Amino acid sequence: MKEKMSWTVADAVDYKGFPADRSKTGGWVPAALILGIEIVERLSTMGIAVNLVTYMISIMHLPSSTAANTVTDFMGTSFLLCLLGGFLADSFLGRYKTIGIFASIQTLGTATLAISTKLPGLRPPPCHANSDSCKQANGFQMGILYLSLYLIALGTGGLKSSVSGFGSDQFDEKDEKEKSQMAYFFNRFFFFISFGTLAAVTVLVYLQDEVSRSLAYGICSVSMIIAIIVFLSGTKRYRYKRSLGSPIVHIFQVIAASIKKRKMQLPYNVGSLYEDTPEASRIEHTEQFRFLEKAAIVAEDDFETNLCGSGPNPWKLCSLTRVEEVKMMVRLLPVWATTIIFWTIYAQLITFSVEQASTMERNIGSFQIPAGSVTVFFVAAILITLAVYDRLIMPLWKKWNGKPGFTDLQRIAIGLVFSIFGMAAASVCERKRLSVAKSVSGGNQATTTLPISVFLLIPQFFLVGSGEAFIYTGQLDFFITRSPKGMKTMSTGLFLTTLSLGFFFSSFLVSVVKKVTGTRDGQGWLADSINKGRLDLFYALLTILSFVNFVAFAVCAVWFKPKKPKQPAAMQMGPVNGSTAEEKC
Repeated sequence: MKEKMSWTVADAVDYKGFPADRSKTGGWVPAALILGIEIVERLSTMGIAVNLVTYMISIMHLPSSTAANTVTDFMGTSFLLCLLGGFLADSFLGRYKTIGIFASIQTLGTATLAISTKLPGLRPPPCHANSDSCKQANGFQMGILYLSLYLIALGTGGLKSSVSGFGSDQFDEKDEKEKSQMAYFFNRFFFFISFGTLAAVTVLVYLQDEVSRSLAYGICSVSMIIAIIVFLSGTKRYRYKRSLGSPIVHIFQVIAASIKKRKMQLPYNVGSLYEDTPEASRIEHTEQFRFLEKAAIVAEDDFETNLCGSGPNPWKLCSLTRVEEVKMMVRLLPVWATTIIFWTIYAQLITFSVEQASTMERNIGSFQIPAGSVTVFFVAAILITLAVYDRLIMPLWKKWNGKPGFTDLQRIAIGLVFSIFGMAAASVCERKRLSVAKSVSGGNQATTTLPISVFLLIPQFFLVGSGEAFIYTGQLDFFITRSPKGMKTMSTGLFLTTLSLGFFFSSFLVSVVKKVTGTRDGQGWLADSINKGRLDLFYALLTILSFVNFVAFAVCAVWFKPKKPKQPAAMQMGPVNGSTAEEKC
C-alpha cells in the first residue's frame, strides 16, 4: 500500500479526478507547456503596449498626454483584472479552465485590434502635408480601439493570475527532487518571459512600423492560438489541485466576525480563543492587529447544526489561525503601498520615453531603429542584471556572509534606488533634448528629426530596467513567501495590483500636471507637442516623489518584522471544547 501511495501525489488529481500518478503527470514537460502560453501573452501585451503611444499620436492624432494615459490605463486594467482572474480560478473555474478561457479572450482582442488597424474607416484620414491641424479619431473609431484593447486586458488579467500557480502545481513540494525543480522553475520564470518581451520590442515593433500593424497583431493572434493548442495538448499530463475556496471570502469572514464582536473583550488567555486547526498547521500568535482576534471569541450562537453535525458559522466565528492568516496579509500592505511608485516610473518608459525616441536620430547606418524598439535597452538591462546577480553577486554574497543572496526586502530597496537615479538621469537627458529642439527652427516633432542620438536615452532605460530586475523578483518572493499557504494566489494578485495602481497613478499624475501647468493653447509641462513642453520637470517631480517613497519604504521595512511574543505555557494556543477538524464534512 505504501509503495502504491508513493507513486501518487497526495493533494493533486489527474484530468479524470483520480489521484495523480507521479510517473505520468507533472514535471518539467507540462510546466514548459504552461510557460509557453505566458511567453506568448507577454509577446502580445508588450508588443502592443510599447508602440501604442506612437499609433495614438501619429495615426489616431491624439494629444501626447491623452495617448500616454490611454496606454497606462490599458496596462493598469490588465494587471488589476488579475484579481478577478484569481477569484474565478480559486472559487469556480480552477486554474486550467481559467487559462484556457482567458487566453481565448485575449486572442479575440488581438484579432479585433488587427482588424481595427487594417480597415480605413476605423481610423481618421492622414494629416495633410505642411499642416498643423489633424482630424482626431471620432468616438466610433476610438470605441472599436478601446474594445479590442480591453478584451486583451481582460485576457491578460485571467492568464497572469493563474499561469505561475498552475506551473508550480506540476511539482510536489513534499518530494525533495520535485521541490528543487519547482524552485528552478520560479527562478527562471521571469528570465524566460523576458525573452517574450524582447521579441515584442524588436521583431513585433519593427513589423508594426515597417511592414503592417495589422500583420503584427495578426501574428499575435495566430501565436496565441498555437499556444492554446499546445497548452491543451498537455491536458492528460497536468496535475490539478482541488479548490479550497476563495481567500478573499475568508478575509471578509474574519473582518465581518470581528466587527460583529467589536464590543466584546478579548480574553487574557489566548488559549481561550477558538482554534480548530491541526497543531502542525497553526501560525504563531502575534500582538499586532489584535482587534481582529475578536473573530475567534466563542459566543453562544456561533455554532450551527447541519447534516454534517455541529460546526461554526464562518461568518460569526473564525479560528485563530485564520485570523493570523489575515494578519499576515495586512502586514504586507505597507510594503505593497510603497512599491506602487516604481511602476509609475516604469510607465514613463513605454509612453513618454518612446515619444522622446520618435523625435531623435535613430539610424545605425542605413537601418532606422523603430521608436518603440528603444525599450530593447530596458529588456537588455533586465537580462544582464539577472545574469550578473545569479552568476556573480549571489556567489560572492554567499561567500562573504553565508547567505544565498539579498533578501526580498533588500532587493525591493535596491530596485527603488535604481528607479530614483533612473528618473534623475531621464530629467537631465530630456533637458539636453529640449535644448536641441529649441535650436532647431520650428521645433515641430511631426516634421523634424532632431540632430541628437537616441542612445542618449540608454541611461534611463538601463537604470530602471536593472531596478525592475531586482524589484520584480523581490516582490514576487516577498508576496509568495510572506503570505499564508492558502492565500498565495491572492497574494500574487496583490503583487500584480502594484503594477496596476502604478499605471493608474501615472494617468492621474499626468492629468493633474497637465491641468495645473497647462494653458489653453496646449502648452505646459506636458504640451500637446513634446518639443514644446517641459517633460524634464515632470521627470524631476517623479524623482522627488520616488525619493520620498523610498524613505517611507525604509520605515515600513523596519516595521514589517514584528517581535514574536513570548508566551508562557498557560497561554499557548490550544483547541477549545466544541467543533474539531474531525467533525467537519
